This record gives sequence, structure tokens and C-alpha cells, in this order.
Amino acid sequence: QLQLVESGGGLVQAGDSLRLSCVASRVDISNYEMGWFRQSPGKGREFVAALSRSGDVTNYADSVKGRFAASRDNVVNTVYLQMNNLKPEDTAVYYCGVAMLAYGGFATRPSQYGYWGQGTQVTVSL
Repeated sequence: QLQLVESGGGLVQAGDSLRLSCVASRVDISNYEMGWFRQSPGKGREFVAALSRSGDVTNYADSVKGRFAASRDNVVNTVYLQMNNLKPEDTAVYYCGVAMLAYGGFATRPSQYGYWGQGTQVTVSL
């Protein structure tokens, strides 16, 4: 069965950077659009970034535009999320997901994804 494993989270201070990775196994991710979401306690899963199959199209939530950059390396079956100038409100568990249909890089809803990783915690302190 398809498996996604996120890593790279941690505890950082406001203004710091982190790079998250999501490694996929038992699947060729070049056939799928991918995305990053996050979830804070008591809140629903929130869209962060979406990537087209090749990665040439990316879309971001307004809250992270200009600070986060999503990319993918289909050769090594990995998706990345570079997070710069982190803010306390970015604190959440971050998940990567595999979109089930083609959305042109605009898969912004959790219901459009069929598989998720276990998540990686990002905590940003003042």
C-alpha cells in the first residue's frame, strides 16, 4: 500500500526556517499531484500548498505566500516544503497528501486527497 513519511519538523523561533520532506513509497508520484496541509489542535486540516504532477504549477494559501515554497523531485519520489520567516501561527502538524485526480495544481481541499502521511510537528515560538 502507498506510504507517505514526513520529516523535518521541529521547534524553532519566529523568523527561522525549516525544510519539510515527504518521501513516498510503493507509488510513482510523477503520476499524481501532491499537496501540503497543516492542522492545529481544535481546527480542521488547512491547505498550505499544492503542486502539479511535474511541479511546474504550485499554489499556496494566502497565509504562506512569499514565505513558503513547495517543490518535488519525482526521481526520488519526494516532495518538499521550504518554510522561511516562520511565525507562531504556523505552529501545526504538517501533512503531505496524494491527490486522486488531476486538478492542474489547484487541489486545495482535503477531500481531493486520498492518502496522507502521519504528519510532522512544527512549533514556532516567539
